[in-house]
Amino acid sequence: MNPRASTAVGPEGCQTDVLLTHSYHLPYDRKQLRKMQPYSPLGTLYAAALLRERGTSVAVFDSMLNEPTAGFQEALRMHRPKIVAIYEDDFNFLTKMCLTRMRELAWGMIEAAREAGARVVVHGSDASDHAAEYLRHGCEYVLDGEAEYTLLSVVQALGKGSDATGIPGVKWLKGVNGQGLVESCERGPTGHGAALPLPARDLIDLSVYREAWKRAHGFVSMNLIASRGCPFRCNWCAKPIFGDSYQLRHAREVAQEMRLLRDEYGAEHLWFADDIFALNRHWVQEFASSVEEFGCAVPFKIQARADLLTAETAHALKRAGCREVWMGVESGSQKVLDAMDKGLRPEEVVAARQHLKEQGILACYFLQLGYPGEGWEEIQKTVALVRETRPDDIGVSFSYPLPNTRFYARVREQLGAKQNWSDSEDLCVMFKGAYSDHFYHAVRDALHAEVESWHRPAIKRGERSEIPELWRAVEALEPVSRNLDATELPQSAPGYEFSVLPDHSQLVYLQTNAPRGDINE
Repeated sequence: MNPRASTAVGPEGCQTDVLLTHSYHLPYDRKQLRKMQPYSPLGTLYAAALLRERGTSVAVFDSMLNEPTAGFQEALRMHRPKIVAIYEDDFNFLTKMCLTRMRELAWGMIEAAREAGARVVVHGSDASDHAAEYLRHGCEYVLDGEAEYTLLSVVQALGKGSDATGIPGVKWLKGVNGQGLVESCERGPTGHGAALPLPARDLIDLSVYREAWKRAHGFVSMNLIASRGCPFRCNWCAKPIFGDSYQLRHAREVAQEMRLLRDEYGAEHLWFADDIFALNRHWVQEFASSVEEFGCAVPFKIQARADLLTAETAHALKRAGCREVWMGVESGSQKVLDAMDKGLRPEEVVAARQHLKEQGILACYFLQLGYPGEGWEEIQKTVALVRETRPDDIGVSFSYPLPNTRFYARVREQLGAKQNWSDSEDLCVMFKGAYSDHFYHAVRDALHAEVESWHRPAIKRGERSEIPELWRAVEALEPVSRNLDATELPQSAPGYEFSVLPDHSQLVYLQTNAPRGDINE
């Protein structure tokens, strides 16, 4: 516990206007605790920076590495906030997963803040999806969408003694004793990200992050973003915050922030937390040139689509310092990719892998098992693609239906009481999948073991001999693990067209029956 990780504007003991926090605590997530790759809550810190810039006194309680129950209580005692904003980090993919352990922690924070006499507002993917539950647990308002400016408006309204029910993007309960229906004022347009100050990293204790990284990995990694949102429409991807919008920061500003993180904060490695990096090939070239101009190259990793990673773009990424790219490959089966509305072809993965390899950049795959329509043949195609291209690392997940997605709509009637994972290791299929969870776990374990064996020369001979055994176990499980009532593949998938605005700032997506266009132009 480190309550002083949060510093208010003004001396200790003075009442703070707003205490911001979030509900992701690393030790509550078994898988992520083992990985020990903690990053600061960028979304929370962007909101704090805007409030502070506009004259609001602000403190931040960072629950990532601090004990969240007693630590939050101490932050409430120290800062005596008028308002508590549980403002989740929209750039943390774990927040977007809407894990129940985080939800329970958020509800506990709401209760503690109310008991301390503070008014409470909440923002985040899970709160947007389950606004009524959060409101009935005691928060006054839920903030939808891209909410930094919404929060500012709410704080200003409450400071004047007004309510916030007329502010775009706000939800509240209307009825006797707050038991009525959720009311909302339709959120305004997104696109404010470019007008925000840099995250208020000085309001949290970054030394605990540096120490954790040094102990676990021998270097210090920090996070930043170059863009917000993603214009693609994979039908399993939930977008409660940015929708289909895409906002891109100026390349020179991003390069300057890289230099700041290196020189002022001691970053030796960077993680770009963008949903999609390198979308615009012209921007990537400008970015590489800016990094070279400022002499601020720092090794970094990104997430990007395989069909964006041309030879030209891979070379520009190398110039900028990129060391590692994670691609949403999902499946080696075109049938499954089309069912997902992914707009991707396996051969584009092969080409991207080669382009990255030529530049000495690690190529890593996100894979997804269990999507409706994926049978044994489709799984074998995924395994074949992995073996053909030999990625440097993989992450394997199971298809996870989140509200307000077309995938969720397909399987909603099959979902029981459990509709969210408890943490990121709670890999289970909550709808009628083609196979049992046990089978999917066996496939995941075999894939991980094989990929790891390619890149660990010192791996023991005995461990190598276990890999064929793992695959034999998969083959033995396959016929006895089938679900005869599995969800079927949808009848057809739409086509795609993409175009970029003339200033190359934003990609426009159109869903049609036409073939996919060139998104790099």
